[in-house]
Amino acid sequence: MRGIIKAKGAILYDEHGGEYIDGIASWYTSMYGHCNAYILEKVQRQMEVLDQVVFSGFTHEPAIRLSEELIKILPPNQHKIFFSDNGSTATEVGIKMALQYHFNKGNQRKVLLAFEGGFHGDTFGAMSVSGLSVYNGPFEDYFIEVERIPTPTKDNVGDILKRLNSELELESIAGFIYEPLVQGAASMKMHDADGLNVILELLKKHQVLLIADEVMTGFGKTGKNFASDHIDVKPDIICMSKSLSAGLVPLAVTSCTQQIFDAFYSDEISKGLFHGHTYTANPLACVAALSGLELLQSEQIQKDIQRVIQSHKEFGLKISQHPKVATIRQCGIIFALDLNIKTERYGTLRNRLFNFFMEEGVFLRPLGNTIYILAPYIITNAQLSTIYESIERALDEVV
Repeated sequence: MRGIIKAKGAILYDEHGGEYIDGIASWYTSMYGHCNAYILEKVQRQMEVLDQVVFSGFTHEPAIRLSEELIKILPPNQHKIFFSDNGSTATEVGIKMALQYHFNKGNQRKVLLAFEGGFHGDTFGAMSVSGLSVYNGPFEDYFIEVERIPTPTKDNVGDILKRLNSELELESIAGFIYEPLVQGAASMKMHDADGLNVILELLKKHQVLLIADEVMTGFGKTGKNFASDHIDVKPDIICMSKSLSAGLVPLAVTSCTQQIFDAFYSDEISKGLFHGHTYTANPLACVAALSGLELLQSEQIQKDIQRVIQSHKEFGLKISQHPKVATIRQCGIIFALDLNIKTERYGTLRNRLFNFFMEEGVFLRPLGNTIYILAPYIITNAQLSTIYESIERALDEVV
């Protein structure tokens, strides 16, 4: 366990003078670099005016502006914004929206659909729809009802559709929650947009609400603002957090369509969505998010994203030929390779690799036999080269 005392750009500094390239943007949050001067200046100004106020019966300019700016870049069917404070609660709210939507409509739909191997957070609804028992095993007897399907491939999509057609006849499925294109905690497992699109199209026809968990994939990581931008059928609900607030302070948003909002808009108080957190729409977090959105849409950051994408492609061509590499995959700036050996998710090899990278001055967190990179957009070419070279040495010296 290392004590980190400072961070700047893509570098973490520990208490003993060690420096580490943050190859995963501190769990995919600090995409514009740590302690970004532009964001810090904006937040500091806000701190001097309004630091925190309850977001119930009150509103404030940063929340209003952020809502307006988010709507501009979200898929065009998204019209309403619901604030919370982390990725788990963003998906929790999405799940509650889907279930209560049908409840308010008088529909008896209480089942959720999810992908096998998905991960959506650590609160109870989020755990229920997650498919990684390594995290959720002790709680599984208490979960809401969930049906799971495999992620689509060219070989299995026909079987998935056949199974869904059978289940959809029961009209019991309220919503489908999915990580579009990339399942982060499932070792960056990727699926193609075409297969997902066909599944979403079928579910949409049967009034199943589509909940896109973009907590990890959102805000440029797939090469577009959202992974859902790669897919024709748009979600009814989108869950966002992590790099939403540029890695500075916690913030989450769950957006939805006008149709979903209308199902809750009533003089009957029981039809309202009762979900609120103390730090919901914190003004400082909203300003950090607004600053991040400005940077995301800037010419420089868009160039940086394309630069990192191209750099990963070139590294992929090289490393794929290594005898210890089984497969490689890439989606935008997300790059992953699988070793051609079996190992436990948190086994000895994973720990040896993690320690090796840290000794090399590189912060990566392998998952089982998967090594992945998801670095800040502002990472330099030299820093990327250091990461690549460290991975190559690890394959030769550790694996």
